[in-house]
Amino acid sequence: MARIKLDLPEHFPFTLELRVRITDVNYGGHMGNDSLLGMLHEARVWFLAHYGLNELDVFGVGLIMADSVIVYKSEAFPGEMLEIAVGVTDFNPYGCDFVYRATEKTSGREVARAKTGIVFFDYARRVIQRVPPAFRELFAADAAPA
Repeated sequence: MARIKLDLPEHFPFTLELRVRITDVNYGGHMGNDSLLGMLHEARVWFLAHYGLNELDVFGVGLIMADSVIVYKSEAFPGEMLEIAVGVTDFNPYGCDFVYRATEKTSGREVARAKTGIVFFDYARRVIQRVPPAFRELFAADAAPA
């Protein structure tokens, strides 16, 4: 089976630090995949909040996840501080990709690369919506395809 390759942009407009908790550790003694996906979700929430937005109100519409990809580069262990960089790339008429790079803060060791495919969504009507122009404009300079 071919391995997934995930290219990331050079610049990320936002970074959040999160510590690996003991509850994030699996039977292998390292952070579990489910915990990393949760950390990416938290980073996305804080990223949006940085711009005065939230997942249910991005210039009048919500977000819904269409897909996710995580490429692991190294293990992460309890007590380590991760820097999770977040950006927006690859717009289409109804969505975009949020991209992430997780690195261990002290050493700079890359832990993972990830993307979550996002679709804009009207939760009241349960229908997909077009990307709000104000959101696209907010990230136009950073949103070249990854």
